[in-house]
Amino acid sequence: MNIKALNGFKDILPGEVELWQRVETAARDLFARFNFSEIRLPILEHTDLFARAIGEGTDIVEKEMYSFVEKQVTMRPEATASLLRAAIEHGLLVQKPVQRLFTIGPMFRHERPQKGRLRQFHQMDVEVLGSASPLVDAELMAMGASLLASLGLSVSLELNSLGCPACRPAFRARLLAFLTDRHEALCDDCKRRSGTNPLRVLDCKNPGCRAQVTDAPSLQDALCDECAVHFQAVQDGLNQLAVPYSLNKFMVRGLDYYTRTTFEFITGDLGAQAAVGAGGRYDGLIEQLGGPKAPGIGFALGIERLVLLLQQQAAEAPPSGIELFVAGIGEQPSRHAFGLTHALRTDGVRVATDHEGRSLKSQMKLAGKLGAAFVLILGDSELASGKALLRNMATQEQQEISLPDAAATIRAIIRATASSRL
Repeated sequence: MNIKALNGFKDILPGEVELWQRVETAARDLFARFNFSEIRLPILEHTDLFARAIGEGTDIVEKEMYSFVEKQVTMRPEATASLLRAAIEHGLLVQKPVQRLFTIGPMFRHERPQKGRLRQFHQMDVEVLGSASPLVDAELMAMGASLLASLGLSVSLELNSLGCPACRPAFRARLLAFLTDRHEALCDDCKRRSGTNPLRVLDCKNPGCRAQVTDAPSLQDALCDECAVHFQAVQDGLNQLAVPYSLNKFMVRGLDYYTRTTFEFITGDLGAQAAVGAGGRYDGLIEQLGGPKAPGIGFALGIERLVLLLQQQAAEAPPSGIELFVAGIGEQPSRHAFGLTHALRTDGVRVATDHEGRSLKSQMKLAGKLGAAFVLILGDSELASGKALLRNMATQEQQEISLPDAAATIRAIIRATASSRL
């Protein structure tokens, strides 16, 4: 029986995984500069956590979650709810009233697999808990834009406000009246949503539904005074930081917890799956989950989609080759190579050697395939003389290395070569 990976689940192989590492390394470096700390979260949570946080009537909760019904646990479909649960459980907001946290890892949703959208997918999730400042909103978006720019990716930022519990009910009634007149022209999903969550109709990708809502009322015109002031301050902050953006009155989020600021990073290079990242404010959610009355805002970036964009732009993965290959020719030289390889690895050098008794020609080919920067050639004559040959694979230059001092000498040469390339 030929067992393959499940539909919607993907192996990330060498050659591609280096791009993942590039994305994650760039993110960790940038998040540290913005004073974010990493938190690592479990994959399994109580099902009720997501039902309460995301919303009983959302597609995620109704259709997409991987849940173990008898145990009442669910594989996390997103990270915000889990992160807030952890912050509440461990009293993080008591320890420090403003928390700046990020997490990176897999999420799970039972959707129809598409390019860039899998059933196990990976996200970088960034959250600021405890601050209601619109400057935090602008700062988060600027950080996301900086990360994408550092990866060489071209995206646009779209912005909207979903208001708050004070101003949204009146708008919801206006929108519902608008949709009622067009009910029969909507798709089946939007007919259902118009009764449970009419704002989601604005975000439908069905061309027929999009045509119907072109003249729909805008929440931006229905904001209460506090929400309007906040939304303008967010825009002023983005302008001050020179982060370009456009307003999109149709942007809503598929999770019930969002309030006020919502935003998406959009690309035109992934077809219908245009968003590579999205987020927004959720000022009532922490209290709703049993925590203190504290505001929050965050966003997530899809790593699969970022890697797809890098691949489409023919971005080179960071070099994954080894620094040195030790070629031992014969029984005793191979034994010496085995010990030297371990000593160099212990000292921080990336080294490989051959354990199969290959010829020098075969070992040189193997070193080339592994991307070795240098090859140390060690045979019986080298052992007898106490000197081995170190070949620079880029220049093909060779030099003799004293075997008693080989580890220190090779390490110094490799580091000097690496420094000269900077």
